Formats: sequence, structure tokens, C-alpha cells
Amino acid sequence: MSQSPRQARPLFCGNWKLFGSLSESLALATGVRDGVAPGPVDVAVAPGFVALASVVAQLKGGPVAVAAQDCHWETKGAFTGEVAAAQLADAGCRYVIVGHSERRQFFGDTDTTVAKKTRAALAAGLSPIICVGEMLAERDAGQALPRVGTQLDAVINEMNEADLLASVIAYEPVWAIGTGRNATPAQAVEVHAFIRGRLTARIGAAARKVRILYGGSVKPDNIASLMSEEEIDGALVGGASLTVESFVKLVKEGTAACLRS
Repeated sequence: MSQSPRQARPLFCGNWKLFGSLSESLALATGVRDGVAPGPVDVAVAPGFVALASVVAQLKGGPVAVAAQDCHWETKGAFTGEVAAAQLADAGCRYVIVGHSERRQFFGDTDTTVAKKTRAALAAGLSPIICVGEMLAERDAGQALPRVGTQLDAVINEMNEADLLASVIAYEPVWAIGTGRNATPAQAVEVHAFIRGRLTARIGAAARKVRILYGGSVKPDNIASLMSEEEIDGALVGGASLTVESFVKLVKEGTAACLRS
């Protein structure tokens, strides 16, 4: 376990990806809202774009915030099919995920465009959840830390302390997303500590307050072992966030582990 006390308020964010009709999204959001109580952690859900405004209205005044799954870096223009960060803020979102591995793999996101999206999110008053992580071949070649460092530096090199404190970093080993295989706590902590070191070099002791989440086949039965590590400040959750029972249990188990650590 890390020897440095956790100073960041943990966050559990459910990324619903391309799942859920409007009615299904509202039902899932309602169940999560009713299942979690205000406490020492933050909770958010990331529905599809068409459900965002409805889910925001459903969750208004409760303990669950809303995140978007992506944004464009321009505020307006001829960008068919894109959504601006300011539009997401106007819809009531608090967070936006940028640089998710699926966006990088399938839709051409690069380190450069992820940095631009991050700046756009911050300018719109959103908290970006900035995703970084290595492919299996990179891990097997011993290149996990250099790859994560390259992704991270491309984003944080132009950020000041206020920007970083308003942001969230999510380490998601690509080989563990949707595969049922997750990084061990030791593997996750190694990368989280590396990220923390990069942030410390940038903003000093304030880096302890930046939330660094783990994402990659996170489930109710492994969240406690991950959250017992003080370098891990929460989770970006995929499949396990798609049912009320699973996500609420994960949040409760994760919260209990945080309180014990």
C-alpha cells in the first residue's frame, strides 16, 4: 500500500458507452441515484449523448453527477456529428471523458487532439476525465510507463495547477478493457505512482489532490482490493456500471475500502 495518505476525494464514474435507450438510461440513472447516498466519494454516470439532458433532469439535486463520453475541441463550426464542450455544460454535465482508448483506437483520437479536448472542456467549466493507458504489446515490451508518460505529458504540459486540480486522470490499461482481465493492484499502483510523480514534477505537493482513477474490467468483487491502495482515487467503470445492482454494489464496496485505507 502507498505510504502517502490519499488527499483526493474518490470518484466512481460509470461509462455506459453505446448502451441504453432513453427509457433504459433514465431507469438506470434513477436506480443509481436511489442506491447511493451522499458521502465521502463522488459518483457520476456517463450516458449516451441523446440521454444527457434527460438524465441531468432526473438526477438534479441528488448525489449523482452526469458526465459526457466525449467532446469536440472547437466551440462551434462545420463539424457534423460533433458536440462542443460548452453544449455539454449547457446540458448540465459536470464531467466529460476525453481520450478513452476506444476513441483513440476506433475514431482517431491522438495525444494532440486529446490535449485540445481537455483545454476545451476546462474552458467550458467541465472537469475532463483524461484517459491514458498502454496496449498489451507495449506492456509486454516493458513500455507501459513510457507510453503513459507520453500520453500524459501531451496533455499536462500546457496545464497550470488550477487546470490539473479541476481535472481527473484515468489509467486504463487497454488490455484490461472489456476482456475480464484487470491489472493487479500492484500493476495499477505502479502506473498510478508514476502518474502522480509526473504531476508532482509539474505542480508539487498539490498533485496529491488530483484524482487518478483506475479503469479496466473493474467489478464489485475487485474494487475493494484496488481501492485499498491509496494511490487509486476511484474508478472509471464500464460493463459493471450497466446494471443498478452491480454499480451500486461497486460504489458501496469501493467507498468502504476507501474508509478503511
